[in-house]
Amino acid sequence: MKFLRQIFESLRFALQALRTNLLRTTLSLLGVTVGIFSIVAVFTVVDSMNMNIKSQIDAFGKGVVYVGKWPWIMSNSYPWWKYINRPNMKYSEFQYLQDNLENAQAVSIIDGRQTTLKNGNNSMETRLIGVSYDYNQISDVPVEDGRYFMPSETDNSAFSVILGAKVKEALFPNRAEIVGEVIKINGIKFKVIGTMKLKGEDLLSLGGSPDDRAYIPYTTYASLFQRDEPEPDVAVKAFDWDNGQEALEGEVTGLMRGRRGLKPTQDDNFSINRLDGAVKFFDSIFAQMNVGGFFIALFSLLVGGFGIANIMFVSVKERTNIIGIQKSLGAKNYFILFQFLFESVLLSLIGGLVGIGIVWLIAQIPMGSLTLVLTFKNIFWGLFTSTIIGILSGIIPAWSAARMDPVIAIRSK
Repeated sequence: MKFLRQIFESLRFALQALRTNLLRTTLSLLGVTVGIFSIVAVFTVVDSMNMNIKSQIDAFGKGVVYVGKWPWIMSNSYPWWKYINRPNMKYSEFQYLQDNLENAQAVSIIDGRQTTLKNGNNSMETRLIGVSYDYNQISDVPVEDGRYFMPSETDNSAFSVILGAKVKEALFPNRAEIVGEVIKINGIKFKVIGTMKLKGEDLLSLGGSPDDRAYIPYTTYASLFQRDEPEPDVAVKAFDWDNGQEALEGEVTGLMRGRRGLKPTQDDNFSINRLDGAVKFFDSIFAQMNVGGFFIALFSLLVGGFGIANIMFVSVKERTNIIGIQKSLGAKNYFILFQFLFESVLLSLIGGLVGIGIVWLIAQIPMGSLTLVLTFKNIFWGLFTSTIIGILSGIIPAWSAARMDPVIAIRSK
């Protein structure tokens, strides 16, 4: 109980010393404030970018593999002309995978191109995408008004279309309800069966923004736009238990090789692409940014730490006589030690809290496609770093104060 009371007294002495020298306290914590602000700001920006990009990748297709002619990343060891000679994916191969895959939640065939959509005098060039029925289980199609395609529409080449928010606004300005209206694509009439929610600008738009897209049934798309060389992809979504989609990829590879009659010695004449590579790529970049930001902020913290240490040495010098009196009255060494150590840590923590507060204020400012989120993890690391800086900066001055001879200390004045 006595020990706790003495700890409390040490804390009270520290607070009193900080209040007494308010200007010096304010100037001392500036270095720590800048350092903690830098560290927390860097971690917050990097974490926010990471969360933003991962959410967009998840919306594009979490746990999905894409089977097609071309790989997303070309291999230097594989001749380019072999890629060109590969056959394109066929609708019959999509149906074969759909009927035979056991490790897939959903299978969809996809293809797209830039084309112009018209409504009277209004027109817009947009990304027109042909999809089969299960596409909304693979990638997010946020229908706001109307509905998604029905199986009969995707199977029977219906002239139905779902419009992105910006496409809707361009073709039907100042119109709230457009479901049931007719537009023209390639001179052919299509009925609008749904419109999508406005998503806004993204930090990373995979395949373009959904606000600028329009969806039609794949069979309709194939009859209108694939009379030349079609190059669709087949998207296959794995079950949640299939980490890394290894079981799904192995099954797809086996089925495709069997379907195309490839011999064991022959290379695959198709590519299986995954978004895992993109996730790992961004993770490595963000990890490097975190490390770089930490070392940059570390210089600010060093300056702040030296500033606090200097002030603490001055504080010990100014209160040498008081230290001698306290020790002559029976104050233990740890009481003197904690008195100055608490002062150093409090000084550093106040600077850290101010730095975190500035980051929080900045996070409230709208920044377009990037939404800053100050997480409890980053707040914890900011306060933890402040505490460590306070301990390291104050331990030597506090130790020198605790080791003073009371007689010499009293005679200092």
